[in-house]
Amino acid sequence: MAAPDLLFGLRNNFYLGAYQAAINNSDVPNLSPEDAIERDCLVYRSYIALGSYQLVINEIDSSAATPLQAVKLLALYLTSPSNKETTISSIHEWLADPAIGNNPILRLIAGIIFLHEQDYNEALKHTNVGGTMELHALNVQIFLKMHRSDYAEKQLRIMQQIDEDHTLTQLASAWLNLAVGGSKIQEAYLIFQDFSEKYQMTSLILNGKAVCCMHMGNFDEAESLLLEALNKDAKDPETLANLIVCSLHLGKPSSRFLNQLKLSHPDHMLVKRASSAEESFDRAVQTIA
Repeated sequence: MAAPDLLFGLRNNFYLGAYQAAINNSDVPNLSPEDAIERDCLVYRSYIALGSYQLVINEIDSSAATPLQAVKLLALYLTSPSNKETTISSIHEWLADPAIGNNPILRLIAGIIFLHEQDYNEALKHTNVGGTMELHALNVQIFLKMHRSDYAEKQLRIMQQIDEDHTLTQLASAWLNLAVGGSKIQEAYLIFQDFSEKYQMTSLILNGKAVCCMHMGNFDEAESLLLEALNKDAKDPETLANLIVCSLHLGKPSSRFLNQLKLSHPDHMLVKRASSAEESFDRAVQTIA
């Protein structure tokens, strides 16, 4: 008989965006040394997701295991633009080290960082061989960013063969359904609906349902889901970005959400696009004036 998976609840909270719950319920007894490292990685990644980068940097020292060092690199990368170059050169150095280069958490963090950099080929170099459900799920995300839903579907098939009911398999299926669109949107909605009935509501689940509603033209329902998500986390970039889009479709002012997004996430794609559109408009006005 297989041993019980002591970290199932913690992993699930993390995958579904219940980061504070993951942190609060992380005191799991009787963990093996390997499981204890995985637990610590999930806790620190939850702190990163909540924006507490400095706490992670302060608490993980140079004697920590490789997976934890990798998580610290992610925190350093996200702290400030000036850290990006040194962090990326460290990542390359570690990946080239035969002793640690193949560590799945290190490869996962490398994939996440290169995905942030929009360097998808570099990300896939380190994630494509898979090895863990998280790596397969990240591959699905990378392929969808590259508009290669055919490759994303192959990754999803692998995940379904390993564990069809796994939370990450279900999430990856919803992402792919949203990317494909059409009749698949309803299937994606049902996955998020199922999550919302089984687990606590998180911004991730609410945003998933809201995006499905927007695709189906139900903007009023999408707006109420997004406002509920905003109550949970007023700075969540996806919630703010989706609210901007939803408000525009409903003919409501969106400038407050855009201003909030500019303040909390100045590098967000929507902020960059809005700034670029404003500059183009200003230039056009000057040519007429």
